[in-house]
Amino acid sequence: MAKVLMKGNEAIGEAAMRAGLDAFFGYPITPQSELPEYLSREMPARGKVFVQAESEVAAINMIYGAAGAGARVMTSSSSPGIALKQEGITYIAGSELPCVICSVGRSGPGLGGIQPGQADYYQATKGGGNGDYHLLVYAPANIQEMCDMIMEAFDKADYYRNPVMILADGMIGQMMEPVEFKELKKEREVPAWATTGTEGKRAPNIINSLYLNPEDLEEHNIHLTKKYDEMKEKEEQWEEYNLENAEVICIAYGTTSRIVKNAIETLKDEGINVGLIRPKTLWPFPEKAFKEYPKTAKAILVVEMSTGQMITDVRAFNEGRLPVYFYGRSGGMIPTPEAVVAELRKIIEGGK
Repeated sequence: MAKVLMKGNEAIGEAAMRAGLDAFFGYPITPQSELPEYLSREMPARGKVFVQAESEVAAINMIYGAAGAGARVMTSSSSPGIALKQEGITYIAGSELPCVICSVGRSGPGLGGIQPGQADYYQATKGGGNGDYHLLVYAPANIQEMCDMIMEAFDKADYYRNPVMILADGMIGQMMEPVEFKELKKEREVPAWATTGTEGKRAPNIINSLYLNPEDLEEHNIHLTKKYDEMKEKEEQWEEYNLENAEVICIAYGTTSRIVKNAIETLKDEGINVGLIRPKTLWPFPEKAFKEYPKTAKAILVVEMSTGQMITDVRAFNEGRLPVYFYGRSGGMIPTPEAVVAELRKIIEGGK
């Protein structure tokens, strides 16, 4: 199939439909409003369900119900809207239901602004809801990768019976790039655990996250933990860029990683080697990428569109082996390649 030029938010919607999306429940909020707008036009025309809920809270609970009925479902929002969905997300995780959640990040806190941001890292990876639960979290760096991750996200959600989040900053949602869509390999069957009625042929399926007996709840948590351990073992994804002989290793994800690559190329032209580790999954964080550094590496620079959140995980998995520095912009301000180059020079020259 030939590539088509599409806006990021609209490409999310198209990729989701090609992945077999049955129903979408959401509520508009900048900078992701083009996504539900696109789906509101395209899904009914393709015989699928689109519902603009009365609120984010209503939308995530509709997701809960439709996922329980066995439908392939998705919702989307931006930072404050995802915050409102947190209670429903933990219910879905606790009830072991699959869904895809697209979060197109804006700057905060509070209502903040409509410019892109990456200050939702904690929200996505540490969980804003209650209890011991995790989401599989993908962080695309371009629209093609985002579409590919959407396709993968639905399959992983089904496999693990767990919510999967695509965390994209507002710039990816708003930019336009050429993209090629994959086709669904096979039609998805209604899962055996769905509440579709029994016709007297089996015991009824019960979907629930309430366990009044502490022993039962602990057993459920142990079961969930084994599932999360499997995710950690199998689902870590990252990209390594120009790591050979790197003096400094940058850590960045999403749009920021593209800016860092530009800075790396600038310094490469001057004979200075800087590398990049780009997490493609934010949870599980790619711990394996930090097991071995090039012997030339002297420091790590974390670059984020926030005041510093991913740096917490970088420090944890670095285990004190290299000094870790940080450069970030917040409030909707975007790091420039020139500013990243300047920060790298300070580190390399020992002036940081």
